[in-house]
Amino acid sequence: MTPAELSRTVLDAVCRAVDAGELDVAPPERVNLTEPGPGGCGDFATNVALRLARPAAQPPLRVADILRARLLDAEGVRDVVVTGPGFLNISLRARDDLLTGLVREIRARGTEYGYGDALAGQTVVLRVPYEVRAEVVADAVARIVATQGGRAEIEHGEPVTLRPVPAPEDPAPLGPDAARWALLHPASHDRPRITADHLVQREINPLFRIRYAHARVRALLRNAHDLGFTAEPGELGPAGHLGTASPGAHDPSRPHPLQTPLADHPRILRTAATTHAPDRLARHLLTVADALLPLLPEVLPVGEEKPTAAHRARLALAEAAGAVLAGGLSLLGIDAPEHL
Repeated sequence: MTPAELSRTVLDAVCRAVDAGELDVAPPERVNLTEPGPGGCGDFATNVALRLARPAAQPPLRVADILRARLLDAEGVRDVVVTGPGFLNISLRARDDLLTGLVREIRARGTEYGYGDALAGQTVVLRVPYEVRAEVVADAVARIVATQGGRAEIEHGEPVTLRPVPAPEDPAPLGPDAARWALLHPASHDRPRITADHLVQREINPLFRIRYAHARVRALLRNAHDLGFTAEPGELGPAGHLGTASPGAHDPSRPHPLQTPLADHPRILRTAATTHAPDRLARHLLTVADALLPLLPEVLPVGEEKPTAAHRARLALAEAAGAVLAGGLSLLGIDAPEHL
């Protein structure tokens, strides 16, 4: 079950509760899922019971209990725990199945994974000053707004509706990609750094890490083709979970480090679009890249080893993450090179 499927499952539970007369409320258009917070558990959490409590004229915990009973019958749901004032914490039956479904969804949608309809039919007017950073931020916002079905119009004049802290100097000497990153990566209220650090081709440079991770994925796909195997979502095997022999070892019973940031990508795009904050997307791409890099040495067979289902699954996971990086960089107006 993918996050999108789980969201629909929770919404279906709300609708069934309404149809049964347990809740007297208009079902929401969508149900947002997040990673469980402090005190939470499971794979995903949602505050839908808290959102529905007031219009339903029932206590949040009562609404949560109603929805919990419905969700426990849903296919793919292993357990549902109510925590805090009424958060639903949902555990799925198989983590590998969740990741496999997520990889399939991303590979099917490609660089358009995460596009939605949160702003469908809406026109967003961005009124900016004549200043280079404001222009670049507005351009990125317009691109991201389009991913959510909206349309942005960029204007100049008063009253200004988008005014990021100006760049302290002309970023043009950095080149188009590094200049855009320097202006978009900091939050709008932070002053950007226009320094040569953005051109360093080493891991200390966040933009380099993102573009390097993407280029490595493209190289792995070429190498796999030469070795005669292709990507196929499935179980990653011990190495794909960064087993105990790996420097970045973690508990194989826990989700792969890429699972949460990949599943979170649609929410990030929606938030960046509705809050006019492309920096959220920039920082998210860095999170994806940093989770992807440890996987890359485990994708191809080593020595005389033959390609296995696990290798194909790791290649599919890497390809999915690469698509998210490429799509995100494109929305920021930054090139995602095939070679680096």
